Amino acid sequence: MPKIDIRRPHNLPPDQARAVVDKVAARMREKFDMQSQWQGDTLRFSRSGVNGAIAVAPESVHVTAELGLMLSPLKGMVEQEIRRKLDEYFGGAA
Repeated sequence: MPKIDIRRPHNLPPDQARAVVDKVAARMREKFDMQSQWQGDTLRFSRSGVNGAIAVAPESVHVTAELGLMLSPLKGMVEQEIRRKLDEYFGGAA
């Protein structure tokens, strides 16, 4: 299965970074019918064809996901959208 692995530094306090990830998760639920749940500082999400996590660390966020066969051809587009949202919410620091 295709995998996505993206890290993005941030300068937010941990509670604010977590709030941003919550905002992203709400959007994912609304737009893609994703289920999500916090486990410690990691938000795990899933839906048919996708399993992943967003880990919030003091100075970075780390997004990982595995795409099922049906979404494999869309990996580039999905990865680009994740990067765009991380830039939007976490300031585009690379």
